[in-house]
Amino acid sequence: MRDNTVNERRGLVVLDMAGTTVADGGLVEEAFSAAARELGVDPDSADHTEKLDYVRATMGESKISVFRHLFGDEDLAQRGNAAFEKAYGELVDGGRIAPIAGAREAIEELRGEGRTVVLTTGFARVTQDAILAALGWRDLVGLTLCPADAGGRGRPYPDMVLSAFLRTGAVDGVRQIAVAGDTAYDMLSGVRAGASVVAGVLTGAHDDAALRAAGATHVLGSVAELPSLLRGVEE
Repeated sequence: MRDNTVNERRGLVVLDMAGTTVADGGLVEEAFSAAARELGVDPDSADHTEKLDYVRATMGESKISVFRHLFGDEDLAQRGNAAFEKAYGELVDGGRIAPIAGAREAIEELRGEGRTVVLTTGFARVTQDAILAALGWRDLVGLTLCPADAGGRGRPYPDMVLSAFLRTGAVDGVRQIAVAGDTAYDMLSGVRAGASVVAGVLTGAHDDAALRAAGATHVLGSVAELPSLLRGVEE
């Protein structure tokens, strides 16, 4: 058995926000519906239902990428994304989000063990900052990333995970990275980045089967279980 000193446990942990560390109670769907209405989509139409199904299936993906797929035209996509971010920000400002139970404590525990923790999201920076401010998390970790911070591509690409690896310099190789998230796209991004631990959590969009099908190495009830998992895999 290894001697679990703080230095030996040092690693990089890349955590998703909404659905993983942050509970938003379905605000993505509400904000999308508001944006779709602004683009002329009848909320009672089959078109709206089809588009909302796609939003649900692609939870975790960069939101501008979702709007590009749904509306095709770049101008419409940009307008829809701006309307989405505005609606979501207003819901956040209205007190509609909260930390996942035990999330802050888990992040503090991971950092206390010498790990570097990075928070990532598929939202734009303005929305990510609004969430961090609403929760009082601005100083909780040293680095937060959105797709624009990693070249513009969000999940399922590995760019945000690899940007965390490069920008923090916390570990020597990608096998020292752990990724946790609530969607299949989170799992794919972790697998493609080469992380040795790709942990799905059951507090968000996708279920056990979907997470494992996308490459999850572990599935947890919530992110609160992550510190003990990481200690266990190091023994």
